[in-house]
Amino acid sequence: MHLFLLGASHHSAPVDLRERIDFARRGIPEALEEVVDATGLAEVVILSTCNRAEIYTHSEAPRPVAERLSTFMSAFHDVPEPELAPHLYGRQGSDAARHLFRVVAGLDSLVVGEPQILGQVKDAFAIAAERGFTGAALNRLFHTSFTVGKRVRHETGLGEGAVSVSYAAISLARKIFGDLAGRRALVVGAGEMAELTATHLRSQDVGRIGVANRSAARAAALAAEVDGLAVPWEEITAELTTTDIVLTATGAPRWLLTREQVADAMRPRRDRPLFMIDIGLPRDVEPAASEVEQVFLYNIDDLQSIVRENLARRQSQVDRAELMVREEVDAFMRWLRSRGAIPTVVALRRHFERTRRQELERLAPKLAALSPAAKSRVEEVTRLLVEKLLSSPTQQLKAAPNEDAVAADADTISRLFGLDEDDEPAERRRAPGERAAAGAAGRSSAARNR
Repeated sequence: MHLFLLGASHHSAPVDLRERIDFARRGIPEALEEVVDATGLAEVVILSTCNRAEIYTHSEAPRPVAERLSTFMSAFHDVPEPELAPHLYGRQGSDAARHLFRVVAGLDSLVVGEPQILGQVKDAFAIAAERGFTGAALNRLFHTSFTVGKRVRHETGLGEGAVSVSYAAISLARKIFGDLAGRRALVVGAGEMAELTATHLRSQDVGRIGVANRSAARAAALAAEVDGLAVPWEEITAELTTTDIVLTATGAPRWLLTREQVADAMRPRRDRPLFMIDIGLPRDVEPAASEVEQVFLYNIDDLQSIVRENLARRQSQVDRAELMVREEVDAFMRWLRSRGAIPTVVALRRHFERTRRQELERLAPKLAALSPAAKSRVEEVTRLLVEKLLSSPTQQLKAAPNEDAVAADADTISRLFGLDEDDEPAERRRAPGERAAAGAAGRSSAARNR
């Protein structure tokens, strides 16, 4: 039972590269189809957010997949592999489970404890599961991760205070302006991040909050929620001439605000500074806009100082959360190892059961004189005896400390008891290609039934 993930995040890759490997640009469903075709894996989940792009996989056989996944990511995103590879990380087994649990708990986020990641992971899993790209192992892994996320939020104080990128952006604005009361702000976007940002701005008594979005209806709805004003999309540049703070969070595929637009807006401002925070991915503001006099442009990666302060305040809560992660990783890995032992346990039980029946058949002439009740009793006693004999080896096999130990014990048992292919479950006897084909057929059937 082999669990593996390959990915890149804000820890390993700069924002410009993360923009280029955003799976959402072409669509997660398409990416899932292509990665399965490219690797032959049957279980795959793709997690793609503004701060990470990760592929989680599980396979029955110990097949090396890191190189194939790296090649797939390079080809899918049209990023040369030598450029991409140094920023990728791989995790397997318990390390892969620990990584996912820390991600969902908010421990691996740019702002430690941020709550949005739990919903993002749930969405990623739902997309894969609905299309038949998950099985028992990934189902258990992700559902356990949701449990971890909920435990951390309910049992620690990790989610209190500055727990989101949007709040960190407001904190940075306060560091520059001091009191934000009376300032004019413009929020570009109307999604979850934009909504959180606008809500935080309102709590700071900002004098005026403008909301701009391609959908005028969504802009108006968000503006109404925060007692703001909907700004027509085509008037964004004009709005820059009077705004103090601009926060963009759209994830549009190209620049919404170019250097030229920002430079034009600065001319009538008479040297008043313009503070811009771009928390979109891909970025919404052309980086060269920071070269314009009195323009202070920040992106997601510039929030690291707030992250460090946040982490220092929460260290005791982080320690408690890490302990919960360890507990859940240990429980999950015990379950996963026990599944690895199942084929051998099934084969052993079939071997013992066949031996029991053969002996009863050999002794049938001697048992012929027994009454039906006595024969039934013999059947029951021999069956219970087999169960008793198998109890200890079954428990020991499932309790092996790691996958290597499971494999070693399974090989020893197979050799000692002479287990052959006839004793193995059909699923284990299938070639890897046949299992992949069976998985694909199952996905097609699931798709037809949806």
